[in-house]
Amino acid sequence: MKPELIMLGTGHAMVTKCYNTCFSIRNGEEYFLVDAGGGNGILLRLDEAQIPFEQIRSMFLTHAHTDHILGAVWIVRKAASMMLSEAYHGYFTIYCHEEAAKILKEICRLTLAEKFLKFLGGKIRIQEVEDGEEMDISGMHVRFFDIHSTKAKQFGFRADLEEGISLACLGDEPYNSICRPYVEGADWLLCEAFCLYGMRDIFHPYEKHHSTALDAGNLAEKLKVRNLVLYHTEDTDLKNRKKQYTREVKLLYSGTVYVPDDLEVLKL
Repeated sequence: MKPELIMLGTGHAMVTKCYNTCFSIRNGEEYFLVDAGGGNGILLRLDEAQIPFEQIRSMFLTHAHTDHILGAVWIVRKAASMMLSEAYHGYFTIYCHEEAAKILKEICRLTLAEKFLKFLGGKIRIQEVEDGEEMDISGMHVRFFDIHSTKAKQFGFRADLEEGISLACLGDEPYNSICRPYVEGADWLLCEAFCLYGMRDIFHPYEKHHSTALDAGNLAEKLKVRNLVLYHTEDTDLKNRKKQYTREVKLLYSGTVYVPDDLEVLKL
């Protein structure tokens, strides 16, 4: 089976008509989860996507904003609950930078019962990663990098799959040219697009340290990526979002554009 990108959520922090941005990469029989949204809606999304939790062996947490980290607490609880009932075997690993690790551990400590907490540091591992660190995860060679966020510290990653496919994730803030070595020439680029450029006076993306669909298209063309996936958008017109965002991106980008809905699956 070809590797798949499963979009579990595609919206920004305050959406109500879709879920916060998070996704999973299926590579063979394993799933690599990236972020988890802002609550236990992540469990519903995993169920709707028919992702067997016991086949999620690891996840990556980009940063500690509420719409990314709070769902991770539910992932920890789910993994621990399954370990208690011996339905999950082996280790579950959460990769993140030092600041996110500290915050996730503290939220778990304050909110989870001791019967779940006892797995933290044991079968549930929160593994800190450094800027530029490389490791093999779920059959992929993954390189983590600091996106040099203007807000909370945030990491992205580039994953190189055995099939020769490369995928770069820029997190949910505008691209910084320091990250060029990780992103340029990628087969797939996952990039935030808070709104359409034509609606910038309504949504104020730049004041919020975000980008527009037009900005994403311009970036993807300059970096010579083959496929561009947009996420972390507003949700005022989901029915027409795919058409509207694609049309704007194509003004500047010659590659293939994807504006996925929640639960949409893309073959890599």
